[in-house]
Amino acid sequence: MRAGAEMTPQVACRVGATLGEGPMWDAARGCLWFVDIKGHKLHRFDPAGGVLDTIEAPEEPGWVIPLAGAALLVGAKAGVHRFEEDAFALLHAVEPDLPGNRLNDAAVHPDGSVWLGTMDNAEEAPSGGYYRFHGSACTALSPQPMVITNGPAFSPDGGTVYLVDTLERVILSASVGADGHPGEARLFARIPDGMGYPDGPVVDSAGTVWVGLFGGWGVARFAPDGTFLGRVEFPVANVTKIAFGGPDLTTVYATTARKGLSADELAAQPHAGDLFTFAVDVPGLAPGYPTA
Repeated sequence: MRAGAEMTPQVACRVGATLGEGPMWDAARGCLWFVDIKGHKLHRFDPAGGVLDTIEAPEEPGWVIPLAGAALLVGAKAGVHRFEEDAFALLHAVEPDLPGNRLNDAAVHPDGSVWLGTMDNAEEAPSGGYYRFHGSACTALSPQPMVITNGPAFSPDGGTVYLVDTLERVILSASVGADGHPGEARLFARIPDGMGYPDGPVVDSAGTVWVGLFGGWGVARFAPDGTFLGRVEFPVANVTKIAFGGPDLTTVYATTARKGLSADELAAQPHAGDLFTFAVDVPGLAPGYPTA
């Protein structure tokens, strides 16, 4: 990583998101997509012009992934949607028998499938799980259940998946089989008390796993063998997830949240909920486009 001031996160854009999440770089359009889950918003940030555009979502959006062309894939509360020409169309309902759940995080596997997680919206019941959405099929994956799922994220070759059990403060890993499904999950890393809760994970081109720390004032980094490598410290408590962007994928963008902070804490953290950025030497992985 680059040293000095470059490793100090700076505000890229004032957002004030209640629960900023799911940053995803769109190389074709040269912009960053992310969501404010509790604000029911999709955001598009243009770093060249410093412009933030907002799309109102009909329900809580957990993530947004650009598709080839002008369309977007959006994981809203009820399921996977396609957004095109200012309209949301439901492609697949997820857990219609669990109305208290919502979609929370997602990533694109190198094979073009979208892996997504669900969670109890009240953050109480162990009703969340993971799914693989490919074409028109959405299949359940192990391990299940969890109260709050985050991720997945994939190793550079797509052969390993990282899954976060947020309330248990653990990151799990599993091998991805030839059938596109994970094998038995094993402990990859545990977040110690006092470092917050692991949120969204991302992997760079060297296989380093980066995890946002909700309530932990930063982003943690782990080697491919699970060794803790340190963290990047932020001036806000709730760092949710990062994305690698820019022409060479060495510009990091990080979403943050105001959720759960008291009035005094918000006064002390005026940039809580804003979008941050910093630079790194090792680039991220180029995000793929879903085949959906």
